[in-house]
Amino acid sequence: MASFFYLLLLEISVGEEKNIRIILQYEGCNYHGWQRQKNGVSIQGVIEEKLARIFGRQITLHGSGRTDAGVHALYQVANFFSDTSIPPESIKNALNSLLPDDIYVKKAEYTVPEFHSRYSVKRKTYEYRILNTKEREIFLRRYIWHLKGTLDFIAMRKCLAMIIGVHDFSSFRSSGSSNINPVREMFRAELSERDQDGTIRLTFEASGFLRHMVRNLVGTIVDAGKGKITDVEFKEILDAHDRKRAGARAPAQGLFLKMVEY
Repeated sequence: MASFFYLLLLEISVGEEKNIRIILQYEGCNYHGWQRQKNGVSIQGVIEEKLARIFGRQITLHGSGRTDAGVHALYQVANFFSDTSIPPESIKNALNSLLPDDIYVKKAEYTVPEFHSRYSVKRKTYEYRILNTKEREIFLRRYIWHLKGTLDFIAMRKCLAMIIGVHDFSSFRSSGSSNINPVREMFRAELSERDQDGTIRLTFEASGFLRHMVRNLVGTIVDAGKGKITDVEFKEILDAHDRKRAGARAPAQGLFLKMVEY
């Protein structure tokens, strides 16, 4: 791997600046989220450090969004600019030879100059996984939220139906959000049937998401599933535009960025 990396460095030559898009996956357990941190290890920071080794200079990587600490990505998109002549496939291979095992670049490609991983997004899909069984599965603990009690799926689906469409999601936005406009359009909000192993999945597809929005929604919808609130009370929470009215935030490890569309 090391010899491949140094041979690749010899191939670098300066040319017209190109916009390079990468599609990647990562397990978020060991990171303080996507965004570069001063005092913590982040996905963005790790990849930028490897890109700097490859290109011999600092590279700024733009991601489609800021996944939280502990959150995973099945399909994250990022882009950066470089005047290199290295083919995208070689960039992909070089990155994967340097990155830790919990980050993997699936694809690298040239894209149009105006493409921006964050600002060009049309919609995103998140999936939240819950293990609804009496006993825990310790080998899943990094990727799922374990809930013992019986959940009322009918009540949960009634709540999910209420968030379809254009809404002010202030009740489900955590403090510290950089988003000024709390209005988002929710295209899909679904609860799967229970798998044989007891896993259920909540899927959210929207034009965009606020800080901790999915996890706050999940926590409140689970409250409805436990009978702590009714579907009518859930609607009141949505309409209140007040984070204090909503339920506790669901744990990070059950959340996956599933798709980004442009």
